[in-house]
Amino acid sequence: MDDKYLIGIDNGGTLSKAALFRADGVEVASASRKVEIIEAHPGWSERSADAVWRDTAAAILELLERAAIDPATIAAIACTGHGNGLYLVDSGGCPVRNAINSTDGRAADIIERWKRDGTAAKALPMTAQCVWPAQPNALLGWLRDHEPETLARASAVLFAKDFTRLKLTGEIWAELTDMSGSSLMNVVTGQYDDAVLDLFGILEFKHLLPPLKNSHDLCGCVTAQAAAETGLTAGTPVAGGMFDIDACGLASGIVDEAQMSLVSGTWGNNQYIARAPLIDKDLFMTSRYSIPGWFLMLEGSPTSASNLEWFVAHILDGMPLPSGKSSYGHCDDLVAGLGEPAIDSPIFLPFLYGCNLPAAVPSGFIGLKAKHTRGDLLRAVYEGVVFSHFTHLKRLLEFRPAPACIRFTGGAARSGVWVKMFADCFQIPIEIPAGSELGAQGAAIAAAVAIGHYPGYPEAVGAMTRIARRCEPDPSLGGIYQRKFSRYIATANALAAIP
Repeated sequence: MDDKYLIGIDNGGTLSKAALFRADGVEVASASRKVEIIEAHPGWSERSADAVWRDTAAAILELLERAAIDPATIAAIACTGHGNGLYLVDSGGCPVRNAINSTDGRAADIIERWKRDGTAAKALPMTAQCVWPAQPNALLGWLRDHEPETLARASAVLFAKDFTRLKLTGEIWAELTDMSGSSLMNVVTGQYDDAVLDLFGILEFKHLLPPLKNSHDLCGCVTAQAAAETGLTAGTPVAGGMFDIDACGLASGIVDEAQMSLVSGTWGNNQYIARAPLIDKDLFMTSRYSIPGWFLMLEGSPTSASNLEWFVAHILDGMPLPSGKSSYGHCDDLVAGLGEPAIDSPIFLPFLYGCNLPAAVPSGFIGLKAKHTRGDLLRAVYEGVVFSHFTHLKRLLEFRPAPACIRFTGGAARSGVWVKMFADCFQIPIEIPAGSELGAQGAAIAAAVAIGHYPGYPEAVGAMTRIARRCEPDPSLGGIYQRKFSRYIATANALAAIP
């Protein structure tokens, strides 16, 4: 397949991306479009599903123009995307309302009720995960109570990448890794389960759950209409694809228990895989991994690099930049210019979009003094995100030994300053996989397996992934980061006590 290519599509929380890869995993070109978030009410987070498709199609068109290849040389396509939220479509595959994002909070009261009345605890042995407001089980309950007419028009529950695959192929399928992270199925058996749906009071919506496919199953081909909109060749095979945490895991080379993976994007995800599912009330989520027979254990929350994006958009907006510098490159320079970390620097709690501590804690800067500069605020944001990930890592390490290294992907992985901060805080080496679109690369790996170019994921991952660089921790900084992390936790706990 030396003259053939693979496309991975990644519908993330902030961008819709398409990337072209050779069969050996080398990225040829990529293109993206920013997702427009709709916040019609406090706590709501939506997007137009039709706009997502238009933007994705435009990104594919641009990708093909940049790569300057014959679309007929594309051997297969697969999609990935953010998990959870809710894309509802009718029998013709058309959206019945705006899609709901994975950062939506409208169903918080339902989640609190399930925690109080024991529903969440009863579901845990089957779903293997905690419940939270943007999961589709809670959103279906909210829609039943507030938009019953919407559910009456709906024929299928989909997630972000399923909707894109539907627009490419005209076929409606669910996919195992995404569905296994939704609390809509029994993760242990890998099947839909009436007992799960009945427990959450949504058994009446079982007919909305499409048949399940694996990540590497073929799920149709590009239709003539999709070809006209994207520039792709009609008939190009499309694989099932996967939850973006699985895609980043594959692109990070995660095929056994030895490694751990960290993704710093809209969500901060920290994960490893094992043969047996881990079910524990203190673990955020266990789901099915793309490699058959493996489970993915994850600690995650919307407390990661999106906090910096907010800071750049709302605090640094209009700030003049040095010639040739991007906003984020300038942020790195400001943080690096401060030198080594100080114990009395400001604390930032990165909870703009959600909290990962036992009690709800507001976001904010604490400990500001007149001497502090914009750079000090930025370093507080960087450190706050690191400490949030460290909170998750410490939970995971209650269940397994520390790894020899952690593979790091996502927006923050592009910042050498930030990566070093992670390594120094964790006191674990950090490895950065090669490539700029790791989610799309993971999808391309599934596409390669789907068409039989590789006999399985271990072979595909071995051939298609590489490590670009490695950051060793500085032992002399481990102590100060432990002290700073303790101050971070103490500050959050003190705020949580305020009524």
